[in-house]
Amino acid sequence: MSIGGNTSSRVVLVSGGSRGLGAALVDEFLAQGDRVATFSRRSTDRVDAWKSDPRVRDRFHFGEVDATDREGCKKLLGEITEKWGNVQVLVNNAGMAIDALLPILKDDDVDKLIELDLKSVIFLTKRVIRPMLLDNWGRVINISSVVGLRGYRGLSVYGAAKAGLDGFTRALAREVGVRNITVNSVAPGYLRTEMTHGLDENNMNQIVRRTPMGRLGEVEDVSSLVAFLASDKAGFITGQTLVVDGGITS
Repeated sequence: MSIGGNTSSRVVLVSGGSRGLGAALVDEFLAQGDRVATFSRRSTDRVDAWKSDPRVRDRFHFGEVDATDREGCKKLLGEITEKWGNVQVLVNNAGMAIDALLPILKDDDVDKLIELDLKSVIFLTKRVIRPMLLDNWGRVINISSVVGLRGYRGLSVYGAAKAGLDGFTRALAREVGVRNITVNSVAPGYLRTEMTHGLDENNMNQIVRRTPMGRLGEVEDVSSLVAFLASDKAGFITGQTLVVDGGITS
């Protein structure tokens, strides 16, 4: 059953969609006419804007839920299903990075990184993919990172979690492909978001100089690829990690 081509009928769930790349992903799917649900630990001005916009408010749903709160995520999925039906496109975007060398990284921070960047994705996907199997159609897109592919100083645990996410992507794609469900990862490089605002001008300029395209990435560079992977046009692409980094890891 092909339902992806009719965007007005799709139900999309984006985790961590209240700001940054996640907010751009929400905007991308809303612009296509999809019904979009998202969640994060707290609301933001972007969330308030969607709720009040007459053009999209009936197609937008927000839950104040931590991605690591399994019961909270279960409850949110129940709300989405009751309101719109089964989730057909899942974008696992929620995540965090802690920049610290491993010997000084707190044990609690190790747990937080693995719990949010890997385990929460596995458990949310597990719940969402069951109805996809019955519907015989679905799209799962995991937001990974070039750090999981190449490794960067001070990001060893974050890189381990993202590498694990890419492995999860490849294996799950083999499990569910027969049911017309694709599973892919998108690995961004340095984007112009809140995550890079903490870098000083010298570091930013150094990154730009090392990037063949000569600039930082924009969130739209990633959101447009995610939208493509969520479409019927990408129905034969699965189990892949697609890098969007302006060539910095080439």
